[in-house]
Parts: sequence; structure tokens; C-alpha cells
Amino acid sequence: MKSLFAALYGPVFWAGFIGAAACLIAACDHSLWVLPPLLLLALLASFLAERYLPYDGAWNDGHGDGWRDSLHALVNEALYLLGLAAFPLLAGHLALGAFWPAQLPFWAQLLLAILIADCGITLVHYLSHRYYFLWKLHAVHHSVRRLYGFNGWMKHPLHLLLEAAGGMLPLLLLGVPEKVMAVLAFAVAIQLLLQHANVDMRMGPLRHVFAWAPLHRFHHMKYGTAGDVNFGLFFTCWDRLLGTAFEAPGYRMRGEDLGIGSRPDYPLAYGAQLMEPFRAEEGVRAPELPAGLRQALNRAINRAA
Repeated sequence: MKSLFAALYGPVFWAGFIGAAACLIAACDHSLWVLPPLLLLALLASFLAERYLPYDGAWNDGHGDGWRDSLHALVNEALYLLGLAAFPLLAGHLALGAFWPAQLPFWAQLLLAILIADCGITLVHYLSHRYYFLWKLHAVHHSVRRLYGFNGWMKHPLHLLLEAAGGMLPLLLLGVPEKVMAVLAFAVAIQLLLQHANVDMRMGPLRHVFAWAPLHRFHHMKYGTAGDVNFGLFFTCWDRLLGTAFEAPGYRMRGEDLGIGSRPDYPLAYGAQLMEPFRAEEGVRAPELPAGLRQALNRAINRAA
């Protein structure tokens, strides 16, 4: 039973909740305010799945980070809601014309919007590992010492806005409809739950398509630049284009592998994390890669070459 759950969790969670949101908004013509309760239901389902089939049981235990992660989630999801509330004003001023293919079925418009937004968000994410100040904003997200669905929403608000601009601005310029944008924002939240899920899921061939937790965990490696891999939010195609796709099937990530290796003193409190990007920092030498990860990384580098 658990092996079936491991195989079906990712696709059922992804298609089930995003499909439900699309049906409620497009087919049933419900108000956009039906999406926040549906997102809470997704969060509950993620929480229960992590208890039923955890990747690492210790990651389900509180590490003194529960309230901090809750504050990050509340602030960042509130920013998404404010963005949607301001959508009519933004669209009216930014749209360059009626370029959006509104004649397509809603599901096709949504997939197109996900693909365009994923490209922009992934690019901002990639650049955030290349430029110092962007990294300091993004480092808040990398400071986690365990991975579970809820801390996928743990980001510095300024970095969240940068990622949102990278993903959503092209869509606004193209004249994307409000309903498509709303379900897209919901889909981003669902994807973040799956990317960071503490569920021992099995992806099979889907690992070549979706950037879910079994791949994204390696992005959180604390070993210097070894974590500069698997940047994609939704899809893995961008990492294959960037040469940053990485997988180590035989290595099981541990809590000791996570965090920022050069900053073991990174602050844990919410307010301190908001201020940290604006402070001078003194790092230490990042720890060495474990042998299993080093061999897999060398193979990936050789393939890219």
C-alpha cells in the first residue's frame, strides 16, 4: 500500500489540487476567494502525507522553527493575495495588447502560463546563486535544517517579489486574464509544497519532467556551490538547458546535509532573518562533500562537459 502511495502522491497531489482550482474558477465560475480554503486543504493533505510516509521522520519534529515558518508563510501568501487584488490595476497599466491566446481552453492557457512563469522564476533563482546581494536575500530560504512542505513558502519577502516579477511580469505584458493568473499563483503554492515535501515519494519517469522533492532536496545541500543545481520550480527542462540538472539516486539526504555550510550561525528568528541580508557577514569554510555526493556530482559535471 505504501509503495502505491509513494508512486501516486506527486501526480495525484499536483493534478488533483491544481485541477480542482481550475475547475472551480473556470468551469464552475466561483469567486477567486475559493482558492485560499483550497490551499489550506492542500496544506493539511501535505501534513498528513508527511506523517504517513515520511522521507525522514526527524524532519516531522519541530526544530524550534514552526512559528517562524508560519510567519514566513502568512506574510508571503498575503503578498500573493495583495498582488491578485491589484491585478486589474496592474493589467490595465502593463498589458502591451491583447497578445494572450484567450481562445484556447482554460487548461491550455494555464499550462502555457505555468511554462512562461516557470522560465522567469527559474532564471531569477539561478541568478540568485550568482550575484551576491540576490544570494543574501535568497539565503533565508536556504537556511532551513529540515525540509517539509510548509517551508517551501519560507522566503524573504523581497526575494519573493523578485521571483514573482520574473514569473508574472511577462504574463502581464501579454495580457493574461485574471482567472488564469489566480490559478497560476495557486499552482505555484502547490508546487512549493511538493518541492519541499517530507514524503518518501517515488517519481519514476516523472523525474525527467517535474522538479519535485526527490530532485529538489539536492538543491539544499550545504556544501558550498554543490547546491547550485536543480533550480527549476515546476519543470526540469530548464536545468537541462542550464547544465545544472543533478541526481544522486543512491544517496539519501540527511538533516546534516542541509543549510548554509559557510554560515552555521545563520539566524533562526523571523525578524533577524528579514534583517540578515542587510548586515555584514563573516562566513567560514563550507564543509566537504560526503563521498557519495561527490561521486554523483563528478558524474554530473562529466555529463555536462
